[in-house]
Amino acid sequence: MKDLDLNEHQLAELGARNRALAEKRHAPRPSERLRDALLRLIAQLPTWQACRADPKTILLIRPDHIGDAVLTMPAIRMLRTLQPEARLIALCGAWSAEVFAAYAEVDQVLTLPFPAFARGASKGAVWSPYVQAWRSARQLRRVEAGAAIIFRPDHWWGALLARWAGIPKRVGYALPNVAPFLTHAVPYREAHCVLENAALIASWLGKPIPQQLSAPFPFTEEDTAYVHSLLGEDSAHYAVIHVGAGSPYKTWQAEHWAYVADQLVEKLGVAIALTGSEREHAAAAAISAHMRRAAPYSLLGETNLSQLAALYAGARVVLGADSGPLHIAVSVDAPSVQLFGPADPQRFGPWGDSARHLVLTAEIACRPCRILDWRGDDAANHPCLSLIRPESVLAAALRVARR
Repeated sequence: MKDLDLNEHQLAELGARNRALAEKRHAPRPSERLRDALLRLIAQLPTWQACRADPKTILLIRPDHIGDAVLTMPAIRMLRTLQPEARLIALCGAWSAEVFAAYAEVDQVLTLPFPAFARGASKGAVWSPYVQAWRSARQLRRVEAGAAIIFRPDHWWGALLARWAGIPKRVGYALPNVAPFLTHAVPYREAHCVLENAALIASWLGKPIPQQLSAPFPFTEEDTAYVHSLLGEDSAHYAVIHVGAGSPYKTWQAEHWAYVADQLVEKLGVAIALTGSEREHAAAAAISAHMRRAAPYSLLGETNLSQLAALYAGARVVLGADSGPLHIAVSVDAPSVQLFGPADPQRFGPWGDSARHLVLTAEIACRPCRILDWRGDDAANHPCLSLIRPESVLAAALRVARR
């Protein structure tokens, strides 16, 4: 997205316009009202009850992507501490399975192609989510879980799945479409999602939330050695830029990243490493093309998540837009700078020392709109990332790197 040259009045008008559009998009559509009515009817129907259920087996339902999974782990670690004999099974999408599999607190990982969470997948017929829930529930009965925790507050599908699977105890938030399928509905109070996740467990078990909630992403000495093999002599002094994000409206201009990278090379004497997925090579190439200093290490697709955690843990600073890998960086306490646009940093910002993990946002009235897909509208009308100045990002990076 290119820089916009807007005066204060134009920026205010654009913010008001976008805020009005966002309110319309967040308003329930006719199809959603029909779905709500159908869910109310389903909730009144009798359902299959488990004839066998192991009270020590707890199903942890988290449909979202890498960042949400990372931010759920402090609560799961809390649960493991409170229930050391429990069998904890994560039920997630294939896209976040590697996160849960990395932690010893999780005994088993099961995956489902959760409706509405598989990026790029077609929506299918209107009845598809219900058919899928019924079929998946029949398979899930074999787990014989005694309890299920639906971590995402509005995840009616996960709550319905747990009920149809006959799981006797179902914990989640008391939102209208979710509560009818729960046995323990917790009043919802918006907070940072780490606290939201922990609050479910605290309410269910009648225990306080511990003052320290953390779950550093696990990595080994072998992972660190692998990072050193990638960076060679530069493995002692490097900074990382994560080039990707889960939405094009979370990405920042390549020339801005290149400016920041060049300045970090000059002012800190570091090498630059770029991370991202295999799909983001074009973004990394654009950054490299704009750089005037030494060519960066392009590590896109070269690491698994534990190796990525080891890479971040050794960095002077890790920079990027709001994304799952940046939450991994924060979890291992790598100094970080995160750029936030449409998402709300109050709920999804870094969970760590605020002096060590900085958030930058643009001053525009529509932020955070919480909308990650503005198809049908010109992307230039949504400059919440492009308005962030590279000088501000550089200053933040130097600040945390020099602490």
